[in-house]
Amino acid sequence: METEEVRRIRRRRRLREMKRRKRRWQILYKRVIPAAALAVLAVCIFGVGSAIKGRKDNNSDGQQAQQRKEQSVGERGEFWGKSACVSLAQALRQVQATVDAVELVPLVYEAYSTDVTQGFGEEIVSKYGIFIDLEEGSILAQRDARERMNPASMTKILTVLVAAEHIQAEQLDDKVPVTIEITDYCYVNECSVVGFLRDEQVPVKDLFYGTVLPSGADAAVALAVYVAGSHEAFVEMMNEKLEELGLWETTHFTNCVGLYDENHYSTAYDMAMILKAASDNAFCREILSAHTYRTSQTQEHPEGISLSNWFLRRIEDQDTHGEVLCGKTGYVDQSGRCAASLGVDSDGREYICVTAGSSTIAQCIEDQAALYRSLLP
Repeated sequence: METEEVRRIRRRRRLREMKRRKRRWQILYKRVIPAAALAVLAVCIFGVGSAIKGRKDNNSDGQQAQQRKEQSVGERGEFWGKSACVSLAQALRQVQATVDAVELVPLVYEAYSTDVTQGFGEEIVSKYGIFIDLEEGSILAQRDARERMNPASMTKILTVLVAAEHIQAEQLDDKVPVTIEITDYCYVNECSVVGFLRDEQVPVKDLFYGTVLPSGADAAVALAVYVAGSHEAFVEMMNEKLEELGLWETTHFTNCVGLYDENHYSTAYDMAMILKAASDNAFCREILSAHTYRTSQTQEHPEGISLSNWFLRRIEDQDTHGEVLCGKTGYVDQSGRCAASLGVDSDGREYICVTAGSSTIAQCIEDQAALYRSLLP
């Protein structure tokens, strides 16, 4: 009899196959057909041009000159015809390589329970959690890892991932105004903030670091508005990314900050998959692994603002039998203390640990360190 986990995995695989097929058709319509049309158009244009040129030459020159020119025109027509065919062949090869790459790159991340998957020990206070060996894709330990819970500010891992996927490197120096709508949103909802002031012009790069290190809602919302035009539109992009990752059934976000909402939910397992996707993005990994950062000088902050990822700075003093490289915490009353981290053992093998529902930040860090100690070789 099939378990719920097996059924869930099969649904994810069906979604992955559907999306691969959709992307292949999108490539066909966007690249193959236009490339073929341009090549055919080029052949027709040069063919007609050669014919017209040949007729003009026939009327104006003698027979011998005409033969030479016809030969020249023919050679030019043949040259352009071959060039068009070569261009078409190159375009088709490029498209085929793209399609092949689509087939090879998985659209979802998955991890599986095995015969040796354990439960958490009694020393772990967190109500939910999961510990994954990324190389094997196996779940080493878990506690209610697929139960719905509020991810709080761990949400911002997806915020920076979606933003990073929709901007270019040259946009990191663009200045974004911190509007009164943003500062009011943070004040009314009692959010943690970087401390940017109203109308301060902040570089996009600083917004990324401000979203993660101090978990700044002012930075996160400003980043969302910059990328999508509005907070609401950006949240739609976040949920589209969840669908792409195959997590749409068990995770849904209503804001980019992590505020409590009964329709804003995830699971420890899903947050692990989101962190894995973010860590595979080089820029996101850089941000999630930064211990400190100083924002750019502005008129409002002439010396910049000093930022710290206190989770990374505090867990580095713990015995983890390895090193924790990336981390993002979260907290609202309904979620308790949460954390998602990526660490490595002495051989460089990577693991992801997610815990939620702990009592204090100190206990949350101790839970994470204890899981690394007990599960790393």
